[in-house]
Amino acid sequence: MPAEVPLSSRAIFDGNIVRVRIDTVRLPDGRRASREVVEAQPAVVVVPIDADDNVILVRQYRYAVGATLLEAPAGKVEGSEAPAECAQRELQEETGQMARSLKSLGQFWMSPGFCTELMYAYVGRDLAPSALEPDPDEFIETVKTPVSSISGLIQRGEIQDAKTIAALLMAACVFDQP
Repeated sequence: MPAEVPLSSRAIFDGNIVRVRIDTVRLPDGRRASREVVEAQPAVVVVPIDADDNVILVRQYRYAVGATLLEAPAGKVEGSEAPAECAQRELQEETGQMARSLKSLGQFWMSPGFCTELMYAYVGRDLAPSALEPDPDEFIETVKTPVSSISGLIQRGEIQDAKTIAALLMAACVFDQP
């Protein structure tokens, strides 16, 4: 598939979490088009599985959608932090646990039609208590959920968060492994 060629770029918003720009591109057939792009830092999502085969999820209110969602622990990579370091930090901040075994499941684009956010997915096992201070604006409840219940929660719409669904499906192949 031929690529679009960028011709110009104009920043229209620069915030704490995202930057928004409008690019003009040349299409493969020579015409020009505009592309709105949201630039976002890479992020991580972790599927923590405890010794009793529970996935530790977090329940938190998400202002943008006006709803409380059930999600896997996740967050933005900060500065030069490696994704695996970020995964451990977010796990400790959001669940009070650390994973002595952290396995990469791969990565995926959150919404590639307009956003640059790359999400790194991990599964964490052999959990141990290790709390870090949560972000001051986060109010989180942890929810232990049996691995066997995950499919039903997704099917019933009780888990609606895309990164969580993707990471849970990516982790499904390792649920039964030590």
